[in-house]
Amino acid sequence: MDTLAASIDAFMAPLASALSSVVFFAVPLFGQDVPLVVLWLAIGALFFTFYLRFINIRGFWLAFRHVRGDFKDPSAEGEISHFRALATAISGTVGVGNIGGVAVAISLGGAGAAFWLFVAGFLSMSTKLIECTLGVKYRRIHPDGTVSGGPMYYLDAYFKERHWPKVGRSLGMLYALALVVGCFGVGNMFQSNQAYQQMLVITGGETSFLVDYSLAFGIVLAAVVGMVIIGGITSIARAAAVIVPFMAGIYILGCLVIISMSWENIPIAIASAVSGAFGNDAMAGGALGALIIGFQRALFSNEAGLGSASIAHSAVKTKEPASEGLVGLLEPFIDTVVVLTLSSLVILTTAVPNGLMGGELAGIELTSAAFAYHLPWAPYLIACAAILFAFSTALAWSYYGLTAWNYLVGIGKWRTIAFQATFLTFFALGCVLELRAVLDFSDAMIFLIAVPNLIALYLFAPMVKREVEGYLQETA
Repeated sequence: MDTLAASIDAFMAPLASALSSVVFFAVPLFGQDVPLVVLWLAIGALFFTFYLRFINIRGFWLAFRHVRGDFKDPSAEGEISHFRALATAISGTVGVGNIGGVAVAISLGGAGAAFWLFVAGFLSMSTKLIECTLGVKYRRIHPDGTVSGGPMYYLDAYFKERHWPKVGRSLGMLYALALVVGCFGVGNMFQSNQAYQQMLVITGGETSFLVDYSLAFGIVLAAVVGMVIIGGITSIARAAAVIVPFMAGIYILGCLVIISMSWENIPIAIASAVSGAFGNDAMAGGALGALIIGFQRALFSNEAGLGSASIAHSAVKTKEPASEGLVGLLEPFIDTVVVLTLSSLVILTTAVPNGLMGGELAGIELTSAAFAYHLPWAPYLIACAAILFAFSTALAWSYYGLTAWNYLVGIGKWRTIAFQATFLTFFALGCVLELRAVLDFSDAMIFLIAVPNLIALYLFAPMVKREVEGYLQETA
């Protein structure tokens, strides 16, 4: 397997390097190299927040009411409820990166990165609202009642309405192709690999009995995922509605316990995050370095601007597109403002004061060590969360990838089976093969889709604004 992995990486490395150099092209800004894709996403989030007059605040309570079922309409077309649509979308964004990604961000950008991570999450709520509104408005209801939606469909619709159908179709195809390729890394191999690595940690590391059974572990995990995804979005949403509250609940509770056990460090942690956000810590690249790292981690986590979540939200039972847009804004709030902020506080109140940072520990291992500092058995909790996060993320991304696949090749039983079989094979292999180049390539493909998607969001922004404001008046 090692030889196979090396061969694949050797083949993919030049492609991954070339694509990454384009997608993640960085420009110098005030002494910092800023990836253009991060600027692209961040500027969009800032613009939409002001353009929609802080809809992330104004629409928050109404969004919550939709999730709890206050506006349920049994006669509406669609496949899943507001709550299940939100749970499915959150399952796609809340992954192992929420546990380990924050530790990496603070290592690189200092405590100030945690502050900007919070700000980025808040602004991203507006971007998600536009994506999810458009996803529902331009979705396609098939004769059997199933739904297809997402950026490829609203890109297609915008240019078709303006008599440029080939432009819309081309952009839709580009989006779908990049999403299909990208889903095999972000929501697939990376997730299973990280779940396996955490299982190794709690079962003895290099001496673990699982060392020689990585493929078996991957096959078992893939089989469980397969039993869910075979039922389509209704089955995925049903599983997500159970898993997401449970996994998020145990992780959030665990974070709160660890933070409370270091309560004396909370004021210092908050002060260091604020001062680091506006200070001049050379080690962290100064205030701008903290801002860049914080925004990058937040936007990579909540995927606001990528449009992927709108695919899940498109399947909701509703007659009002703006209603699901409002529900969508809760996604970055939960993923980034709540979960990532709590992860930040765990690092800042425990890992930093107790000298856990700066050594060999990084990512999920550092977060696990911070938990273990107070509770020796806590790595088992982290492992459980990591497996659930990996499982749920794979569920959501299998649906995103399948929807994009269907847009490219059409809908059919055997086409669906072909995609799902390929997806599950890669998921199992993720535990065996350390395919760094493949993951880099898929990451680049995923963030490539931000370009056509954000163009669509800007073009549709006036229409979405009218739609949302009208709906707010209706429900006032």
